[in-house]
Amino acid sequence: MSFADLGLCEPILNAVKSEGYETPTPIQAQAIPHALAGRDLFGCAQTGTGKTAAFALPIIHRLMEAGIPSAKVRRPIRALILAPTRELAIQIADCILAYSQNTQIRHTLIFGGVSQVPQVRALQRGIDIVVATPGRLCDLMGQGFVDLSHVETFVLDEADRMLDMGFIHDIRHIAERVPKVRQTLFFSATMPREIRELSSSLLSNPVTIEITPVATAAETVEQGIFIIPNSNKPRLLQTLLTQPELTRALVFTRTKHGADKVLRHLMQAGVRADTIHGGKSQSKRQRALSDFKTNRLRVLVATDIAARGIDVDGISHVINYDLPVEIESYVHRIGRTGRAGANGIALTFCDPSERSKLRAIERAIRQPINILKTPNLVVVPAAAAAIIHEFDDREPHRPGRPMDNGSADGMPPRRPQGPPGERRAFQGNRATGGPPRRRNYSSR
Repeated sequence: MSFADLGLCEPILNAVKSEGYETPTPIQAQAIPHALAGRDLFGCAQTGTGKTAAFALPIIHRLMEAGIPSAKVRRPIRALILAPTRELAIQIADCILAYSQNTQIRHTLIFGGVSQVPQVRALQRGIDIVVATPGRLCDLMGQGFVDLSHVETFVLDEADRMLDMGFIHDIRHIAERVPKVRQTLFFSATMPREIRELSSSLLSNPVTIEITPVATAAETVEQGIFIIPNSNKPRLLQTLLTQPELTRALVFTRTKHGADKVLRHLMQAGVRADTIHGGKSQSKRQRALSDFKTNRLRVLVATDIAARGIDVDGISHVINYDLPVEIESYVHRIGRTGRAGANGIALTFCDPSERSKLRAIERAIRQPINILKTPNLVVVPAAAAAIIHEFDDREPHRPGRPMDNGSADGMPPRRPQGPPGERRAFQGNRATGGPPRRRNYSSR
């Protein structure tokens, strides 16, 4: 199948060709015909599967089919696209710019962290498509700068992430201002109960498209685990970065302070790197992302806020320096590599105390992850192999297979429970089995 087979108009086909696209991805092939027909749509697909084109191309086509007003006429907003983060919003706007290069369609980008003046001016000139984050859009709506009464197509991209970030009330507030008679395109990488409830309140007789099973990792990504104490993670990371195969790496930390700490270690080791997280200004985040895209940086250290907003070709490795707080974030992180059919490698550092969370990840993605005690997934330098061998004391197990303690579900073992008297003795004085000793702290 080609893009021409989907019924897209000639200007869009020329733009797609100039971008180097030859055949549509599964989500594009299935979603675009329904979107062109004006149907509501629920698309469940992983990151990196081409969801942006799946909604952007039909929007541009339908706007052109309906007719673009002359430059002298102030245009109302006819398509609204919501994204959870500034990075993802910028990515979507860049795609719309590329896909509409042969048209007279106008679009603008609205997000927080920067001055609202240029955004307000663009709205006042008249815009066909608005790409926005919910917070700043609600702010401008409250100030009377945004009129959504003419919106024909309403898109929510990465809806599950928006809910995770607490945007549910903003989304409902915005949806109330959009005409009830509209087309709604709803995309999510996962399908928890909250997402199903939100989609049912916004969609009307939708077509549901599910490209991959929910919460599964991309098949094009090889995954491996290093069992390593937190204190040894900096040394292991620096050692792995000596590999020439690691051409462009995205390193994920749990917190922005952790990201800054990793960056300091890398800079001391002479590694070209930068960070991208919520504690940095928008201009600095964009500069770091630009440097990463253009190979001026080999390593980018990020928090989960950037997990779905980074669309960079050729990321060879994703390294989970810290395990994510939310299990589903693991899938979004490793989805930054192995995109569009390319192969990628995802490596995870796991402190021995986090084994239960690691097992939960394996259950969530429905597959075991290789434990890297020996150089079996990547070319591990001898120094790194020594670090791994010294500290990796985890017994290999796989979900659904009995463990040494008799657990068949991969869960941590329960403490053996004896008769009530024995339990009381355990909870009391471990040395004598008697009541707990009382300590006198009054003199301290």
